[in-house]
Amino acid sequence: MSRILIVDDSRTSRKILRNILENAGHDIVGEAMDGQDGVNKYKELRPDIVTLDITMPVLDGLGALKLIKEIDAAAKIIMVTAAGQQNKMIDAIKLGAAEFVTKPFEPDEITKMVGKLAES
Repeated sequence: MSRILIVDDSRTSRKILRNILENAGHDIVGEAMDGQDGVNKYKELRPDIVTLDITMPVLDGLGALKLIKEIDAAAKIIMVTAAGQQNKMIDAIKLGAAEFVTKPFEPDEITKMVGKLAES
């Protein structure tokens, strides 16, 4: 299964994602509370997949996505967004995001998405 880094400023969102992904057999190698922390943990942990919230303090998800892609062009990143952030999702895809998921989370959708990325 995949080694995953969860980057989200919401403790609740991180917990929900951790539970969904661990129940699907994945290994959560780390969590980060903002984009800069996420970039630092990516460098340190080199996960297979990153879930990256868009709206965060210090460095937002788009900024973190750009920096992670500069570190590793092959990084597999799933952007997490609230409803109504379509413009930011378009920017994220242009910057290299592999997938995106909206809150509230649908466990089946997330596990299928992660499984598909793990195989690619």
